[in-house]
Amino acid sequence: MKQSAAERPDPTPQRKAAIARGAALEHTGQVRVEPIPNFDLDRTIFKTLEGKAARYVITTRVGKEAHWDTRAAATVQAEYEQARARHPLPAVSPELMQFLVSECDFDVEHADGSFLDHLYFCFEYTVQHYPQQSALVMLLHSILGTGTNTFAMTADKIPALRQLMSPSDWKQVEAFPSVLRLLYAGPLRRELRENLHRPDAIASISFHRVIDNAPITITGEDLWIALNYQLIHLVDFLPVANWSMHQNDTSFILFRDLYDLLGRAGKRQAHVDYTPDPTPRPPEGEPQSLGAWLTTKIPVSVSERMAAQSVTRFSQRIGHSLDYRISWA
Repeated sequence: MKQSAAERPDPTPQRKAAIARGAALEHTGQVRVEPIPNFDLDRTIFKTLEGKAARYVITTRVGKEAHWDTRAAATVQAEYEQARARHPLPAVSPELMQFLVSECDFDVEHADGSFLDHLYFCFEYTVQHYPQQSALVMLLHSILGTGTNTFAMTADKIPALRQLMSPSDWKQVEAFPSVLRLLYAGPLRRELRENLHRPDAIASISFHRVIDNAPITITGEDLWIALNYQLIHLVDFLPVANWSMHQNDTSFILFRDLYDLLGRAGKRQAHVDYTPDPTPRPPEGEPQSLGAWLTTKIPVSVSERMAAQSVTRFSQRIGHSLDYRISWA
């Protein structure tokens, strides 16, 4: 669907609940999850995915929609309206908004909507639950590339965009797609875990910008801020229900690991509540075909390794290096 960046879309109930409550939430028993009729993977950011097996797995994960219980949806709506009243959204400069409208293509992002649905969710969540940092970063976080090589703008427009933003916001926006890929690739998370005893000892980290492979260097403090932005971003990719069945969803794996990592480092600055289900439960309200059921049985370690291999291939296709280096103080 085509949307204008100047028109804020109405979030789904799942997004409204996350914004209102400041949490990653499981809604089992309140929704019925069904496959999207005639779902077309090529209308999402996963259109660039190759291989029948990989495309089938992703289709079973994202090609579905939630139908909410009327009472539960009404409760979420009331909570969301109260949250919006308490936390008004900041204005975006007319010049920047004009750039987004006239120079960018926000036609794809999630299976359940456009790029803008996702961007505005992250923007609203940050306003309310990470107020110490700029929410504008999250409105623009994927403008320089998604994890699957879709781009809302071309690299030649970077100078014009940069002039419309503060230096601190630009630093986070240009870093976001790279940090996301480094998290999925794996080595960065492992190095950070190995050094949880000295989280403030990161002097800087250097890596490469996704859209054009240009070198980027940010401070350790900026890295922790970037990782909090990533945590908010991942909230929007979590299964709406039946978490026990979806433990091997790659975004869910990364969310759980990053949530734990930030907590252990004492660097979880954004407010994101998360309570894992202590006991596995049978699925409810989410019928699956045999093939879809089999995809839920892929071991978490295998799913994580597949995600790392996938992001490596996507970066190789566009000449983007996943090399990075942390300078420890």
